[in-house]
Amino acid sequence: MKNTPKADLVIDALLMAIWRRSPKDKVLIHSDQGVQYTCSDWRGFLKEHNLEASMSRRGNCHDNAVAESFFSLLKKDRVKRKIYKNRDEARSEIFNYIEYFYNPVRRHGSNNGLSPVQFEKQYFEKQLSV
Repeated sequence: MKNTPKADLVIDALLMAIWRRSPKDKVLIHSDQGVQYTCSDWRGFLKEHNLEASMSRRGNCHDNAVAESFFSLLKKDRVKRKIYKNRDEARSEIFNYIEYFYNPVRRHGSNNGLSPVQFEKQYFEKQLSV
């Protein structure tokens, strides 16, 4: 979480995901057309880590419906009408929401009522049995 949309923020976040998941195959990375996703640092990072960019059409929120849904839920569940004392408090609260509630617990209708962690586990178990 930073106060400006710079590439280092999204590169750090994506690096954390790569570190956690260690993808073997090429991964499609979907984003909007923000300045942080169109700069040469971002494009170079994607190429270096066998990642492929996919961008929404300009101004079309429906292209990025999953992210739009996540941010809507984050605002509704955690952030709406809350005033944080400082950026560190907000960062901690949002981290806890994502890591301890949204991913492991919150059920999603589009995942047949499973949390993201449960859905992913089920997906990979099916892949191994094929």
